[in-house]
Amino acid sequence: MMSRALVLQTDFGLSDGAVNAMYGVAFSVDATLSIFNLTHDIPPFNIWEASYRLFQTVSYWPEETVFVSVVDPGVGSDRKSVVAKTMAGQYIVTPDNGTLSHVERNVGIQEVREIDENVNRLPKSGASHTFHGRDVYAYTAARLASGKISFEEVGPLQPVDSIVTLCCNDAVVKDGEITGIIDILDIQFGNLWSNISRELFETQGISYGEMVEVEIKHGKRKVYLNQMAYGRSFADTRIGQPLVYVNSLDNMAIAINQGSFAKAYNIGTGSNWTIKIRKYNP
Repeated sequence: MMSRALVLQTDFGLSDGAVNAMYGVAFSVDATLSIFNLTHDIPPFNIWEASYRLFQTVSYWPEETVFVSVVDPGVGSDRKSVVAKTMAGQYIVTPDNGTLSHVERNVGIQEVREIDENVNRLPKSGASHTFHGRDVYAYTAARLASGKISFEEVGPLQPVDSIVTLCCNDAVVKDGEITGIIDILDIQFGNLWSNISRELFETQGISYGEMVEVEIKHGKRKVYLNQMAYGRSFADTRIGQPLVYVNSLDNMAIAINQGSFAKAYNIGTGSNWTIKIRKYNP
């Protein structure tokens, strides 16, 4: 059997040997594995962002690709270690702490198995309880990706509805106003990516070049309220001006042309960051 691709995501960074140790464990299982990085720059302990980055990426990889996601503030606790199989046939090896939330909602999960650490754990690592990314997840994922174990041999089947999921309200329209959340940042450029779909936005009859009013709140505190144009691309507005556009996942996003909207207004992400968009009527 040809080895499947193995894709790693962590909040470890690359300034020490943690990620390299995971590579070493994987190659010790099968030296022919092809290993790729999703990212190792998830903000420390930020399960929400880990969840989103998986959703952003998983569907573009072939069936049977094996992902490892380790953002694990509960390491050493009684949280479960699982492997989830998506509706598209990829596998995700991760702590069951909410990391599967966006994939479960947007892609779908077929089956979940709890990792049996009596079988699927790096030999001679039993005394270590703080580096499951190396000892459990990289080892199990490499065995799965290389065909040394089947999905059924990961461990016992778990109900899909038993996995931990983070609170995330769907975007809605009411009285001509669309309400959603700031799901994630386009980090390199500081753009805000919402969970408002293009289809939902288009129900309001807003055309390219028209003005909309955008309101952003953090909890009950209003952080931003202003008008901006709906643009096809950044070329549709002047440098330094804000705009609403459709991002690469077909959702609505907010940006400043050649600037960082997130830095300009100190915007964060998650279910307590709400965004409202309505057609502007002066």
